[in-house]
Amino acid sequence: MTPLIGKLMTHHLNHPGSKPFKRKSMGQSLSTYKSKPRPFGIIYAKRGRSDPSLGPDTLFFLLEPQVHRTAKLLRADRLVLNDASLKRIYVKKDNKVCDISVCGPFLGAPHAVMGMEKMIALGAQRFWVLGWCGSIDKSLKVGHIFLPTQAFSDEGTSKHYPMKGKIRPSGDLTKTLEQILLEKGLDYTKGGVWTTDAPYMETPEKMIKFRDRGALVVEMELAALMRVARFRGVGITALLVVSDELFEMKWRPGFSTKELKEATREAADCLLQAALTYKRRRDEQS
Repeated sequence: MTPLIGKLMTHHLNHPGSKPFKRKSMGQSLSTYKSKPRPFGIIYAKRGRSDPSLGPDTLFFLLEPQVHRTAKLLRADRLVLNDASLKRIYVKKDNKVCDISVCGPFLGAPHAVMGMEKMIALGAQRFWVLGWCGSIDKSLKVGHIFLPTQAFSDEGTSKHYPMKGKIRPSGDLTKTLEQILLEKGLDYTKGGVWTTDAPYMETPEKMIKFRDRGALVVEMELAALMRVARFRGVGITALLVVSDELFEMKWRPGFSTKELKEATREAADCLLQAALTYKRRRDEQS
């Protein structure tokens, strides 16, 4: 294990949601562990002694520019953690209480899931995700906003978090997010997401296969994040913005276009407003 990973995934026996267990002596058989599967590995994320407890809502942004921009809008302070080299975390405090956090950037399912596990250990309960995606449907062009309603896993992280049923976002969070999109009058599309580990192996055959299953876009993190969120019992929803097109069986990147930059800012603002709206409603009910 590298020191970098070791800083994030550390030994801990009292992770939120887990039951403390007694260590067995080295002389005992490993079969004693296999009889009762635990929801955590031998090493996993924890809240360090100097780490703060976070509020329930985190803007989990895969894109670095929007992490900085949104943190600035919130006037959030950057946290310094012993594993900060893996990500940046900014926290907005209300009366010295951590109110909402902004976290990112991340690339790929393993990296994003490590970040999510750490944020859960710090107290995050609702994840509002922003990312880019490639379009595999001709109706979705660069700069189009996409609201995922299901994810199809073609990556290796999800299988380590076993669960039954389809991979979907949290219904209540997604409903709140869609209401914000409608209020702002933004054009968006709902549908399935194909999540892959191998962007250079997005073959025509695979594209047709996942499009036939209901995917309209492809990206690298969301299926794993949704799976982990459900496995850990936290909420998640997301907005993606089309950054490139593949539906003509050739690649058309749009990373430097004005349309992409504007739509990404709009999507980030929608997620922020949705998180604040949802939090306010929950506070009013309590």
